[in-house]
Parts: sequence; structure tokens; C-alpha cells
Amino acid sequence: MQQSANVAVSNAVAFAPLDAVLKDAVKNGNAPGAVLLVGHNGAIVYQKAVGNRTAGQNPEPMTTDTIFDLASLTKVIATTTCVMRLEQLGQIKLNDPLAKYIPDFGQNGKQDVTIRMLLTHYSGLPADIDLKEAWNGTDEGYSRANAAKLINAPGSTFLYSDVGFVVLGELVQKVGGMPLDQYAQTYVFGPLGMTSTRFNPPTSWGPRIAPTQRDEHTGQMVRGTVHDPTAHQMGGVAGDAGVFSTAEDVAKFAQALLNGGAPILSSLIVEKMTTPQQPSNMPNVRGLGWDIDSPFSSTRGELLPVGSFGHTGFTGTSLWIDPTTNTYVILLTNSTLLKDGNVIGLRTEIATAVAAALQLNPSEAQKTRLARITGYNETQMAERRIVVRNGKVLTGIDALEERQFEPLKVPNVPSPHIGLVTNQTGVDSRGKRTIDVLTRAPGMQLTAIFAPEYGLQDISDASGDANAKDAATGVPIYSVFGDTDAKRRPSLDVIRKLDVLVVDLQDIGARFSSYESTLGYFLQAAATAKKPIVVLDRPNPITGAYVQGPLSDAGQESFVNYYPLPVRHGMTIGELAKLFNEEKHIDADLTVVPMRGWLRGDWFDSTGITWVNPTPNIHSLDQATLYPAVALIEGTSVSVGRGTDMPFQLVGSPYFTAKELSSYLNARNIPGVRFVPVSFTPTSGPFVRRECYGVNIIVTNREELDAPELGLELAAALHKLSPLGYDLSHMNQLLANKAVFAALQAGQDPNRIAADWREQLNQFMDLRVKYLLY
Repeated sequence: MQQSANVAVSNAVAFAPLDAVLKDAVKNGNAPGAVLLVGHNGAIVYQKAVGNRTAGQNPEPMTTDTIFDLASLTKVIATTTCVMRLEQLGQIKLNDPLAKYIPDFGQNGKQDVTIRMLLTHYSGLPADIDLKEAWNGTDEGYSRANAAKLINAPGSTFLYSDVGFVVLGELVQKVGGMPLDQYAQTYVFGPLGMTSTRFNPPTSWGPRIAPTQRDEHTGQMVRGTVHDPTAHQMGGVAGDAGVFSTAEDVAKFAQALLNGGAPILSSLIVEKMTTPQQPSNMPNVRGLGWDIDSPFSSTRGELLPVGSFGHTGFTGTSLWIDPTTNTYVILLTNSTLLKDGNVIGLRTEIATAVAAALQLNPSEAQKTRLARITGYNETQMAERRIVVRNGKVLTGIDALEERQFEPLKVPNVPSPHIGLVTNQTGVDSRGKRTIDVLTRAPGMQLTAIFAPEYGLQDISDASGDANAKDAATGVPIYSVFGDTDAKRRPSLDVIRKLDVLVVDLQDIGARFSSYESTLGYFLQAAATAKKPIVVLDRPNPITGAYVQGPLSDAGQESFVNYYPLPVRHGMTIGELAKLFNEEKHIDADLTVVPMRGWLRGDWFDSTGITWVNPTPNIHSLDQATLYPAVALIEGTSVSVGRGTDMPFQLVGSPYFTAKELSSYLNARNIPGVRFVPVSFTPTSGPFVRRECYGVNIIVTNREELDAPELGLELAAALHKLSPLGYDLSHMNQLLANKAVFAALQAGQDPNRIAADWREQLNQFMDLRVKYLLY
């Protein structure tokens, strides 16, 4: 008896910090109340309700048996578990395309999206079903989800998608033979004794349910109606949300997984479900349905290991399970009931406090399991995503020739005068210059050539050609580059003499490419002069699959920042033209001649197109890959390798210690790159003919590389290690984001800084999708 009392006192002392954390969260308005339950070594070691179930007058106290809208915990507790049961029974295979089971899903290029991709959020699907139009019903929800268009190449990019789990709910219905809610009740909730868990809870449960919102018409708190808008439109049952439950019921589920899955799943299926299953070279580590280590992993806290897994729900719910220490943490709140409710930070605090209170120390066997997790590689052989291919891409000029120049014809103008914006990259698949192709085009007259930065032939770092004539054709060349804004824009007097403008430039794929501003200036000139403009599309050399880095601030437009874009925008020059024309309200008469055969995930070496240096200092695809990173620090007191054979692959100055810098950067474990200590002597740029000490950046996995974040890592390292002080002051010229720049100056960790721009990046992704051609 005395021993039991001592244990209770010991637990009370150990968990005292949790009491304080919960009470502070309620006091600070993070949630009206909360239920926290902690399980360890097969027993519930902490369970407490704090605050209130409701808000406003006559609040109801929170109780441990309160029923919560679990929101996206539905994805793992119901949908994923049901899908994995189908896998266990051999009714589906994870690497099968979903269209094998749901043919309608294969529309709009989704025929190769696999069940594995959907479960790991690497499907390429958008985040949500469009709710702007009024609709309702389960069948209509499935129809809209099946009609969704890809916004990324399947398997190329992690994007958390409710759409993917809606169609997985349909998969359960199609293959399992009953709707998702019935299947989950029959094979998950029922066998585990989860008697207070279901979709669409009955009205008799109402008094125990924590409301998550108020009725927009009456102002009354709504109980038992799912908060998620898609699930609501679908009648309360969807693969992405809809389950209501209590902390004790969720604990029964968590303990079943820790026990090996019985009676609902086999231990092998649980192991597969909760270990890394994402594309093997991707840094966002996801199990099947479950989160392991991604931007959504804050629930794990600072002490629970990466081998643990969990999930969160928008209403303020979370579950994290750690098989390494046989522990689970369940936090259920209805934070969305409050205007400023937010429990993201609370989840992290709780998980960290639990790990500290329990003094979690994994056994050697479990440490071995952890090590094995990071090497898990089943996805490498199984996954269908094309990383490289031997493609045959025809660019816009090739397509224009195939169409016999039809897009250049102007009504009532028998022989239109053409103005061409181009440089050395403007060549067709036969190696013929676009200049020569248009000169010889029947019924066309090329009467003006406009040369952007670096001039027509890319022969030097000079400011471009002076007005001259092309040696081969005699066509006048007009420079649209110089040291003033006026010199960078085309003369309207020249534009008005033309009938149609054509743009054929190979962009670099980074926001601060001056070619993008030149494109924008010509769109504006075409609109002002009321002339049609035709953009001949070319590949983004560093793929159209990745969108990375902070957006530039609005109002900071310049020659290296034409429009607020992420550093790496993942768009072709034709897609940018469409975006600029619409979003800047230019309203030019724009035609984009698309490529043929290009895939969004294509790097330049998958296109079959001959490489032509897009600028004097980008000589290779590796340099183009690193350009969005290294160019960010070019304006600071450092050499980036200009005046060597390896521009943008070298970083250094006379004042650094090469080994110290390389060791520090390698210790940061930056995905996709390694650093080798070097010395070099540039012949241009800062430190001309002075020996510099720094690093050679080696790209080890370009699919993993987040180039803009690498740029921040470089700046932070140089700032930290510079013996004379590192001048960051000019970095924001290209970064063009005051908040990110201030955080960098303040010494914040680059990973933390990057986390802050993700919401803005997601908003841009929603905008971007309207203008994608491929």
C-alpha cells in the first residue's frame, strides 16, 4: 500500500510540468479546454481534462470522456487502417495505380498515381477539393476528387493532400464492398471496443461532444457536425475527416498498434505502415498515412525519436506513438472554437515534457530498429516515379515550325513584320537559330531583333550588344539591357512598327533571372502598343516539379524581381508569361506555343535538347541547379566562383578557413549536397587574382536539394564563421524578403526560417496551378 502511494506521488511530481503546460494553454486562449492522455508500457500513466468543453456564457467543464471531432486523425485511425487491411487480405497492392480499382481516377493524367503515393502524400494531387461551387453528396465528392488535376509530377513532391484521402475512402468502398464508415466500424472500431467512436455521431451523444464551430446564422455552437468542409459536403463521411472519438478510445487504437496490430492488423502490416514509405530519395519522411519526419512532425517534440510516428487534426487533435519506448501521447482539443485558437506549439511542449517525465531511454534493440528505419529502401524498387528518362522534347520553336508559323499570322496582314526577343539559346532541334528560321519563314519578315542581358551571343559579362545588325541576316539588333530602367525596356517607337512580337529565351528557373523581367517588359510594351506577342516555350532546366524558397515581397519589384515569386518557381517561361499577363493585369494579346513531350519532373538532361549556356556563368546543369542557392549570397563579401571554371559551385574568400567551413556545412546534413574544402583564384568578381579559401559544393542528390534553403545555410555559415564579420547587407537585393532577411541577420536557424515561409509558398502553389501548361 505504501509502495503504491509512493509511486503515485512520484508520478504526480514527474508530470507536474504537464499540468502547468495544459493550464497555461487554456489561460492563453490556445483552446477552450483539452484532454491529455499518455500511455506507457501498456498502461495509461496520465489522463487529465482541463478547461471547458464550450466557450462563452455558461461554459461546460471539460471531462475525460468528452467526444471530439478528430479531423485528420481520421486519415490514420480509419482510412489508412482500412486500406492496409485490404492490402493484408491481398485485395490491393500498394504499388498498383489507383485507376486499376477506380478507372475514373485515371483522367487528367493520373493513370500512374499509385496507392502508395496517395498514402504518403507524394501523389501530385492538390491539397483540397474546390469548394467555391455549391455541391453536396458522397458521389459528387468522389467525382470531383477523381477529376482533380495534378499540380506536381506524381512521386516528385510532398504535398499534404485531402483529395488523396478522399479517393482512398472511395477505394475502401469499391474494394471492401461497403462505405468507409461501415467498414471502419466493422473491422476497426468494433473489434477494438471503441464504443464512443464513429462517423456522424447520434444526437444522444450531443451533450458529450466538444463543439468546434458556431452556426454562422444562429451563433449557436454546433455539436456532432464535422468541421472539415469537404467531409461536411459529403454527408459527414470522407477519407480525410469525419470521425468523432474520445481520448480513451484513441488510446485503445494506439495500444493495439504498439501490441503489433491485433485484432485488426498483422504485425508485418503495422511495421510497413509505420516505417518510411515515401520515395526513397525524398527528405519528408512519411509512413503509409502516418507522419514520421516532415514539416508536420512538431507533435513529436524535441525528445521523441524520429522512429516514432503520428498525425494531427485541424480541430486541435494529435496522436503520437513511439514504439521505441512503448509510449503514446494523445492530445484532444477543440481549438477551432476560439477565434485565435492554436495548439501547434502546445503539441511540441507536451511531447517534450512527456519524454522528460518518463525518462525515456530506448533499449539497444530499439536503437538498432531506429538505425534501420533511416535505411529503409523498399520504395526504391517499388515506386513508379520517373527520376530520369531519355526524352525527346520539342521546344516552342520546333512546334511553331511544325504548325507552319500559324500563330504568327496576323489578320489582314499578308506579310507581318516580326520582332524577336532572343539570344544564343534560341535554336531549334536541328541547331538552327530562331533568327534564321524566322528570316526564312514564308510570308514573314523578321525586321527587329531584341537582345537581353549578356547580348545576342553570350560572349562575355558585358552589358549587351549596342544597337547593331545581325551579321548573317542584316536584321537590326536592339539592346534591351543597360544601367537604367529605360535601357532595359523596348522602344515603343520600334514596337509600333512591328505586327507581332516573338520571345524565344531559355530561362534559368530562378526568380532573379533578368530574362523573366525582360519577358514582362515586352508583355507590357505589346499591350501598350496593342501588338500580339507569342512566347515560344522552353523547359525549366531545373524541373517544373519543385517550388522552393521564400516569395519576394510585394512592392519590391526590380530588374531581378519582376513579380512576387518563390526563388525557385518551377515554371517555364511560357507559364510565367501567362501568370504575369493575368496577375499583373497587363492584358496583352498573348499566345504561348507549348513544347511537346516535356514532363514537369524533367531535368534538362532528360529532354534530349542540346545544352546552350543560358548565361556566361552557367556552363552546366549542375551550375544551374546550384544557382538559386549560391546566387543569393553573390552580393555579399564572398566570391561565388565567377572568373573560374566552376561558377556557383565554389564559395569562398581570402579570410575563411576552408576545412572549418566545409566541416561546419557538412555537419548541417543539408539534403542533396556535400562540401569539399578548396582554394581558388578568381579572375573576376570580388577578390580578383587573390587566393580564396572555401568550399566546392557537390550535388549528391538533386531531387533532395532545396536550393534556396541551401542559400540561407551558406549565408548563416559564413556569418557565423567569418573572422572579420560577414556583410549580409546586400543579400536582400536578390532575396527580396524582409522577414527572412531579418531572421537571418538575427541568427535564426535556416530550417526554422524556412518553416515560416511554407504557408506563403502554399498560397503561391494555389495561384500557380492556374497557369501550368504541362
